[in-house]
Amino acid sequence: MMLQDKKVLVTGAASGIGRATAIRFAAEGARVTIGDRNLAGLEETAAMMTGTPVVQPFDALDVASCRTLVEVAAADGLDAVCNISGILKWGRSEEFSMEDFAQVMQVNTTSLFAIIQAALPHLIASKGNVVNTASAAGLIGIAYSVAYTASKHAVVGLTKSLALEYASVGVRFNAVAPGQVNTPMTQQTAFPENIDFSLLMRNAPKLLDGSCDPSDIAELFAFLASSKASKITGAVIAIDGGQVAG
Repeated sequence: MMLQDKKVLVTGAASGIGRATAIRFAAEGARVTIGDRNLAGLEETAAMMTGTPVVQPFDALDVASCRTLVEVAAADGLDAVCNISGILKWGRSEEFSMEDFAQVMQVNTTSLFAIIQAALPHLIASKGNVVNTASAAGLIGIAYSVAYTASKHAVVGLTKSLALEYASVGVRFNAVAPGQVNTPMTQQTAFPENIDFSLLMRNAPKLLDGSCDPSDIAELFAFLASSKASKITGAVIAIDGGQVAG
C-alpha cells in the first residue's frame, strides 16, 4: 500500500471527488481525516471507507473553522493535505453579484490558504505535501464562470508560489486540474439563461467519453501525495479528456 499509515486530511469529502479521494486513500492504508460542511454526507463517506476515519465538519467560509479542522487532523501528525472543497456558480458577468464572487473566492481559494497555513508546521516536520484542486478553469478562460475561473487561477498561483517557497524544507505542493467530472456539484448547477453555448462547448472534452468519474481524479490525488511523486512539486496536472489541449 503506497500510503500505509500516512496521516492525511481530505476536504470536500461528503461527495464527489472528495469522497472518492477519501475512499482511495483509506484503501491505500492512510489514516484519514475527512472534512466538509455536510455532516450527513461525511458519515456516508466514512461508512464506505476502509478503517475508521476521523469525521470533522467544517465551514470553508470561516477561517477559524478551517484552522480547527487542521488541529483535529494533525493531532498525531500530518503527512498530506488534499484540498478538494469547492463551489461553482455560473452567471453572466454583468449580473454576477459581488456577494457570490466573494463567496466563491473564499471557499475555493482563501480557505485553502487558511488550511495550508495552519498545516505548514506539521508538514515541515513530516516533510509532507499538499495537493490542491485547481481546474481546467484554472488553466484557460471559461465564459460565464468569472468567479470560479478567477478562483482556480488563484489556486494555480498559490500552488506554484508555495512550491518554490517550501521546496528547500522538503514540502511539496501540487495541484490537480480536473475537467468535466460527473459530480453532484456539476450536475446540479444551472446555467444562466441567454448564453452563447458555443463559447462553453469550445472547452468540451476531446477524447471519446472524455468526462471523468470522481475515482479517476482520486487516482491522481493518491499518486501525487505518495512517495512515487517525490520529485514532483509545483506541478498542475490536467485530467480533462483534452479540454485544455488546444
